Amino acid sequence: MPDQLPGVLVLCTGNSARSILGEAMLAQRGGGRLRAYSAGSQPKGVPHPGALRLLARRGIDTAPFRSKSWNAFTGPDAPRIDIAITVCGNAAQEACPVFMGAPIKGHWGLPDPADVTGSEAEVDAAFEATWQALEQRVEALLSFRFEDMPPRELADILARIGRMDGAA
Repeated sequence: MPDQLPGVLVLCTGNSARSILGEAMLAQRGGGRLRAYSAGSQPKGVPHPGALRLLARRGIDTAPFRSKSWNAFTGPDAPRIDIAITVCGNAAQEACPVFMGAPIKGHWGLPDPADVTGSEAEVDAAFEATWQALEQRVEALLSFRFEDMPPRELADILARIGRMDGAA
């Protein structure tokens, strides 16, 4: 049943690029094993055009994606969140949101493709690199039966995944 599936919330500051891509990929690849969401501590209000172009190129409907506050996941009517993954890049001196509550937390720091300026092709290349880095991490997570893991074991796995190549 969908309500019993683990809820995975992907967080970054603006909820316009990395977290949107993470939500899309987890939803697409999760194969009915999880419910995927994204949010930001200071949402930009709209997804980055580069994120939407990438999702469209991958055949993913962009209509459901919006930039939203993590406050949408804190009230009594909010969906249950079991795992919260931050994707902001600590090495880039970003302020990374800390989600309150009881979810198991992980950090998968990645450079922000929304910071890339230049031609549309250059921006799209940055988004593609972020997608590939997320793809490695999501596939690593999905290779485990995380739904039944003890919290400490899952936290350790999330931390190992966060140290994969390309971490920021």
